[in-house]
Amino acid sequence: MTHKVGRISPFNITALALGLAFLYLPIVILVIYSFNASRLVTVWGGWSLRWYTEVFNDRATLEAAWMSLRVAAVSATSATLLGTLAAVGLARGERFKGRTLFSGMLLAPLVMPEVIAGLALLLLFVALDVERGFWTVTIAHTTLTMCFVTVVVQSRLVSLDRTIEEAAMDLGCDPLQAFVRVTLPLIFPAIAAGWMLAFTLSLDDVVIASFTTGPGSATLPIRIYSEVRLGVKPQINAICTMMIAFIAVVIVIASLASKLSNAQGRSAAPL
Repeated sequence: MTHKVGRISPFNITALALGLAFLYLPIVILVIYSFNASRLVTVWGGWSLRWYTEVFNDRATLEAAWMSLRVAAVSATSATLLGTLAAVGLARGERFKGRTLFSGMLLAPLVMPEVIAGLALLLLFVALDVERGFWTVTIAHTTLTMCFVTVVVQSRLVSLDRTIEEAAMDLGCDPLQAFVRVTLPLIFPAIAAGWMLAFTLSLDDVVIASFTTGPGSATLPIRIYSEVRLGVKPQINAICTMMIAFIAVVIVIASLASKLSNAQGRSAAPL
């Protein structure tokens, strides 16, 4: 008796449609209403770019957006560097006696509530008498996102064939040269994915940033949250749509760069 493989049933189509609608229908509605000419967000008043103009004239919102982008870029880069080093230590340090403790402490932010992490960081900065602002938020986001980078890069290192690196050392490379010239290019897609994940997590964070930010250094999510409590404004739909478009462009660029890197790797592989 033969069975048809890959057949799509009406149930599968319905489940897929409901899943996609659940995920993306709210985003589609937000994007559509960002072009609404009416001041009331629940009443459609025709198509207009009015609120996008309002956003570019709102200096406080633009400063908050610039603050979020700077924090996300710096914290994602720092988290990627530290997370990659930690992943190498966990993947290659099987005989390290404190490996279990180190791994548990490193991955604790994955399961720890953000409220607890934010409060702990706030108490740390207060005890050290550090003025809260750009750098405190950046340090907090680096602490939050480093564990995610470690998990992504470590999974790639564990599945990597170490004989390639050993062959490079047999041909005259020292361990550092073998890692930089052989291992690093092979795990670069995982590093790029970790950076993207850290960037988006930092850009989206509200809880930890609210504990560690100071006067004049509010991020965009904090500003949006503070305004939403007083009522949803049409400008909020516009700025959220712009952020969605920005993230989409970054994801497309990262995907194209990853495909180009994989294509170059296949072309350079010996036949």
